[in-house]
Amino acid sequence: MQATIKDIAKATGFSVATVSRVLSNKKGFFSEKTAAKVNQVAKELGYKKNMSATELVTKKSNVIAALINSTKTNFSDSIIKGIQDKADELGKTVIILYAGDRDARAQKKALTTALERSVAGILLLSVDLSPENLTLLKSARTPFYFISITFQDTALPCITSNDHGIGYLATSYLIRQGHRRIGLAGLDFSDSYTGKLRLAGYQAALAENQLSAHSEWVQAGDYSYEAGIAALDAYAQNSELPITAVIAGSDMVGIGILNRASALKIPVPQKLSIVTIDGTDLCRIVQPPLTSVTQDFYKMGYVGLERLLENAAGITYTQSELTERKSVLAFKK
Repeated sequence: MQATIKDIAKATGFSVATVSRVLSNKKGFFSEKTAAKVNQVAKELGYKKNMSATELVTKKSNVIAALINSTKTNFSDSIIKGIQDKADELGKTVIILYAGDRDARAQKKALTTALERSVAGILLLSVDLSPENLTLLKSARTPFYFISITFQDTALPCITSNDHGIGYLATSYLIRQGHRRIGLAGLDFSDSYTGKLRLAGYQAALAENQLSAHSEWVQAGDYSYEAGIAALDAYAQNSELPITAVIAGSDMVGIGILNRASALKIPVPQKLSIVTIDGTDLCRIVQPPLTSVTQDFYKMGYVGLERLLENAAGITYTQSELTERKSVLAFKK
């Protein structure tokens, strides 16, 4: 049986009230010698503080629930690091729950698990909730905040990159390098508002330079490695590629394109230039290293927890930047 405060009081000879004050770190009510003895006995007896009971008494929770979308991309590690660093600063505990990949049942299970516990708030990492689960979240009256996802409903509080700006930045960069036939691959343009915004940014940059995309230049996908392979197979149906450069919807899409290009003997960047969206460490460890639009995922996590606890409303944008590596060929002017 787990040791209790009463067990510690009996072993030390102090009152239950004194032991409780020591273990709650209520300074000014006991001497350092008393604290040292109580803490030593607590350690010997294997005492663990009952956080649920504490939360019931104080009406205050130090626990943050983070719901993770099981996507086929790899950016969540940096977001979680940012959340955890900020949580450590604030004395908060983070629990992580997996919400599937657009799986309404898995989302509901994760949400219910979080809401059944007295959490201080819920962070949702790139989780696009189904309508019924969004209704459940709103009705719970527990603070919540979305990270790394954009919604058409601007009333939903979130921190994210400017997705229209990402599409525009990547396309404008390739145009400045002399490319005129530029593809966009591996993004979800039907159900994802993020994908629609990036497509609009891509189209805006082309139009600004009196260019337009042919239908075969844009290949939809689910941001996965496999989507990159499928996209290059579609581009390579003819002997001559219809594009000289492609913007990949994620680093995983970019690596799929890169590896498939190698298998098809299409040299990168000599015959096909690649710019990826995300800019995680994966871009540095492949050959050639991939030029990327790099998002600040760490800041999204760190600031996202701040915004959650402030009960902030509206959209907060983080900065994205173009990181040049070795996957883009600049045409001579």
